[in-house]
Formats: sequence, C-alpha cells, structure tokens
Amino acid sequence: MATATGAVAFAEMNGKFDQIMQKLEVVNEKQDEMAEDIAKIKEAVYHPDEGLYARLRELEGWKDTSSKLIWIIITAVVGLTVATAYKTLL
Repeated sequence: MATATGAVAFAEMNGKFDQIMQKLEVVNEKQDEMAEDIAKIKEAVYHPDEGLYARLRELEGWKDTSSKLIWIIITAVVGLTVATAYKTLL
C-alpha cells in the first residue's frame, strides 16, 4: 500500500512539475515579447535621424531661431514707433 500512495504522490508532483514548466514557457514567451517591444522603443527614441532626440534637437533649433527673429521684429517695431513719434512731435 505504501507504494500505491507513493505512486499517487509522485504522479501529483509530476503533474505540478508539468504545470510549472508550462508557466515558465509562458513567462519566457512574454519576456521575449517585452524584449522585442523594448528594442522597438529604443529604436524609436534613439534613432539618429528620425528618433525622439533628433526631433527634439530640431524643435530646439527652431525655437532658438524663431526667438531671435521675434526679438528682431519687436525691436524693429519699437524703433519704427519711436521714430514715427519723434518725427510727429518735431
């Protein structure tokens, strides 16, 4: 009778071991999917020509240029306004 009980316990352990192996396979598949997704994200962020950092560099360059242009325009408008007011008063 001891061998029958041992065989049942062994069969239960074997079944649990199979379940663990199946779950490990699922975890491994999900880990592979995450690794692929992370690789795609890294490519999108760090790609030198079209990545996020390249776009930010372009925006910062545009911002600097437009800021300088706005200051030039404001200075010109203020100068013209002062010149017009000065001519009008004289």
